[in-house]
Amino acid sequence: METNTPPRSTIRLTRRGRAALIATGTVVAATAVAVPLLTLGAGGHEKPRTLVIPEGWRAGQVYEAVDKALKVPSGTTKQAIGKAKLKLPNDAEGNPEGYLFPATYPIGDKATPESLLKYMVDTANQKFNKAPIAAGAQRNAMNLYQAITIASIVQAEAATKADMGKVARVVFNRLERGMPLQMDSTINYGLNRSTLDTTQNDTAVDSPYNSYQRMGLPPTPIANPGEEAMHATVSPPAGDWLYFVTVKPGDTRFTADYEEHLKNVAEFNAYRRSAVPSSPAAPSASSGAPASPSASAGASPGASTSASSGASEGASAGDSSGVSEGSSTGDSSDGSEGASAGDSSDVSEGASAGDSSDVSEGSSTGDSSDAAAATPTE
Repeated sequence: METNTPPRSTIRLTRRGRAALIATGTVVAATAVAVPLLTLGAGGHEKPRTLVIPEGWRAGQVYEAVDKALKVPSGTTKQAIGKAKLKLPNDAEGNPEGYLFPATYPIGDKATPESLLKYMVDTANQKFNKAPIAAGAQRNAMNLYQAITIASIVQAEAATKADMGKVARVVFNRLERGMPLQMDSTINYGLNRSTLDTTQNDTAVDSPYNSYQRMGLPPTPIANPGEEAMHATVSPPAGDWLYFVTVKPGDTRFTADYEEHLKNVAEFNAYRRSAVPSSPAAPSASSGAPASPSASAGASPGASTSASSGASEGASAGDSSGVSEGSSTGDSSDGSEGASAGDSSDVSEGASAGDSSDVSEGSSTGDSSDAAAATPTE
């Protein structure tokens, strides 16, 4: 196993994320923070168009949504990154993953891929550089980029908002003890996929995002986290937890005892075996977060124990374009009127990002699609 763990003060992070969960046939979309909506035209007849970026989406999903919203050729937004003059930290090395803030963005007539990307990054900087988050990161011996990386993992792994703080504590406890994170969400990101089925071969893949083989944090965020994941990361509850698994919806168990964790995983496997097989529209189908109990739960690869926390890697919330007319997908009621996406200067605070509490079967460590039974290993 590689042990390239930098000092705590220099650990770098991961990227990408999550967006929709189909629960019992119903699409449960991760709600986005509302950014100022575009005001109506002079006649008052035209409804503003908006672009919704759900919590946990990966940068690639955001680029695709912007391309569709602006009706430009696929790949245009990704190619515009270099020209957008984004205000990113040096650690990001020009990669906006983690800084494409989940929110509802207005699309003005003059909106361009560059202006939308700038709007998102400016919003992230405004949210993250405020005292609670910036000071919290410092208090936990992290720089802001590290905090965003951990928050992206928390966003991908937590089964509910209530679990986010505990998942963050598991990450910190493992880092402090020199344990690999073992998060399937990071492997999925490195392999550019969304699946529950993490195999032994997957955990041996040569990738900087393989948190089974490499110590410390991944090199970048693995998603774009929302404010709740950020707050959970900088202010996690006290606890000695090292493992966690969602035995069934609403029942995520955290423990520091490996033997207890094995019992929880066995109970999870029994629950899955007794559950009615998922239909194509089951939550697991679109949950896309990381997979096996091993991920952060310390169980072994080969089975996903996890139910992603309501957002899927690779799946969009509702309309994959993320564009709605008149109002945002999700709840944009708290957004004040403001500038169009072409002007990212006046970004107001909006509602907190989404309710991702409805999860599919599995553990909080990732994707919740059809997974095999887990055989935990330490």
